[in-house]
Order: sequence, then C-alpha cells, then structure tokens
Amino acid sequence: MEKRLHTAIHGVVFDVDGTLIDSNDANAHAWVHAMKEQGHDVPFERVRPLIGMGGDKILPVTLHIEKNSEEGKRISERRKAIFKEQYLPHLKPFPQALTMLHLICRQGLKMAIATSAEPDELDELLKLIDEHAKDLFENATTSKDVPSSKPDDDIIKVAVDRIKIPLEHLLMVGDTAYDIEAAGKAGIRTVALRSGGWSDEDLKDALVIYNDPADIVAHFSTSPFVQGI
Repeated sequence: MEKRLHTAIHGVVFDVDGTLIDSNDANAHAWVHAMKEQGHDVPFERVRPLIGMGGDKILPVTLHIEKNSEEGKRISERRKAIFKEQYLPHLKPFPQALTMLHLICRQGLKMAIATSAEPDELDELLKLIDEHAKDLFENATTSKDVPSSKPDDDIIKVAVDRIKIPLEHLLMVGDTAYDIEAAGKAGIRTVALRSGGWSDEDLKDALVIYNDPADIVAHFSTSPFVQGI
C-alpha cells in the first residue's frame, strides 16, 4: 500500500547557483582563473565537483590554504571580480525558475535563501531571474552570515531560524550533495535538481529528484510542495 503523505509544507529554503541560475560551470572557471593568477594551476575538473561549497572549503581542499590567509584573501577577491566581470553578464536562470517560485508562493509557502554566494553576488544573480525576484523571499542567508559554508549546516540553521517555521514543515531545494548533507544535518529533507550537473547516485539521499525548475512546474500538483511529505 502506498504510504500516505501527511506532513504539510509551509516553507522552502532555496540554494541559488545550479538551482535557480545556471552558474556552476562559471563559478568553477572563475576559481580556476583566480588560482592561476596566483601561480596555482588547478584543473577545472578538480574544482567543478566542489562548487556548492564556499571558498572556506574550496581553497583548503585544492591548495591547502585557508580563505582568511593573505593568499586566500587575494584569490577569493580575484575570483569574485573575475566572476562578476567575465561570467555574470552571460548567465541565465534555468527555464521557468520564476514560474516555479510564483507557484510556490501562490501555494502559500514562505521562501528563504541559503547560499554560499556573497550578498552582492546574490543580488545580481536574483536580478537575472526578475528585477523583483528578491522580494519573493522572506530572507537570504549568505556566506557572510556564517563561519562555515555547506556541507556544514551553519547557513541552513540561520535560514531556518529566520524563517521561523518548524523543521518538519520545511523543505530545502538544491542541486548538490552538499545541499542535501547540510539540510540533513539541520533536520530538513531536500528536493534535489539535476540541473547542477550531479548524478542521481550523488543525489540519492534527497526526498525526490527533478531535472530542473521546469520539471517541478510540470509536476507541481503532485510535488511535495502541494502534497506534503
């Protein structure tokens, strides 16, 4: 017998890069470029699977240096500038990302953001969806608000505290195993998207997996946002 869904969802915490915006490759290229400027030849293929983490994780993993070290600060600042100047102008939201957000809002659910991006980057990314997309969210938690990025749960915990909805009535929407792990540590189930480039095996701990925002839109009436969990 099919298990009956019974716990209503009242709020959703969103990742942004790879979830709402097709930006994971761009982020990886920006890191590679910034590292190369400082004399570190790190392959794109080494960095790409780390996107979803923040610089506090990427730099120690790839170069064995801390983000707050002098070199770490230089690389991080150059990555930010390179991303903004060379990649951000060419990025696009995933098809029907805005429609998905509107459907969730009309369902009466509150929405928040939990991202490893920095605040000014987040503002620019959300404008790619719509000039007023930021207004759809109750709040946004970024890498500046917490000491550790995903897969640590710091960002998720702050977002949950701000949205003020019990954990059992919340969902995370993300595109990486880091989103799923961080949300799980915080006590939230994840709706995963393949749009970030991760395999179903990588995303296997998610509640459900969709291709992208358009896939959620196409199946919205049967999704956990409507049916609960």
